[in-house]
Amino acid sequence: MKKFSEYFPYLLLLIYFVLLIWSWINPVDRWVWYAEEWTVFVVVLILILTFRKFRFSNLAYFMMFLWIVIHTIWGHYTFENVPFDWFNNLFGFERNMYDRVGHFIIWFYAFPIIELLDRKKMVNNRVILYLFWFLFMVSLAGLYEIFEWWYAVYFDPATGDAVLWSQGDIWDAQKDMLMDTCGAIFAIIVYWLSQKVISLKSKK
Repeated sequence: MKKFSEYFPYLLLLIYFVLLIWSWINPVDRWVWYAEEWTVFVVVLILILTFRKFRFSNLAYFMMFLWIVIHTIWGHYTFENVPFDWFNNLFGFERNMYDRVGHFIIWFYAFPIIELLDRKKMVNNRVILYLFWFLFMVSLAGLYEIFEWWYAVYFDPATGDAVLWSQGDIWDAQKDMLMDTCGAIFAIIVYWLSQKVISLKSKK
């Protein structure tokens, strides 16, 4: 069990490379693949280069891995072509909710950021640690939506809805920000619970 725990990040990396190769084979749009996959690759590269200097918990790596999977699949299909009907039908959604799930999961990165600050003792007050990063994540989500709107209008006003992938929903940006916020809250709660579990185990 201990060996599995030690090699868990390597297993996730192996799965990512297999998924990356799959996504590279006959994507729906090659240019979209390049545009989307480089962001994932940069994140993975940073994690590889910093692995020996700072090793996150396996739970942190897993939560980061979820977004990597979501984005790699998106790069292969493009958002509108991701086969996500099973999820949409399960909850009765009329639109493809893949992007909303992506917005929720991307803010799982609040977990490793808080873990880094906590273990490095950069912030001693836990309330401030959680509250600051929650507010930071929410603000960043808002800024991203503003940037996305600006990009669509400035570079491609004729097909702005397709660029934003709002699917005709005038409240798409607000709903995306809500999912970002919920994802950040979820990640913070998971981190708090994980610390409680660690604390209980240390007392035994």
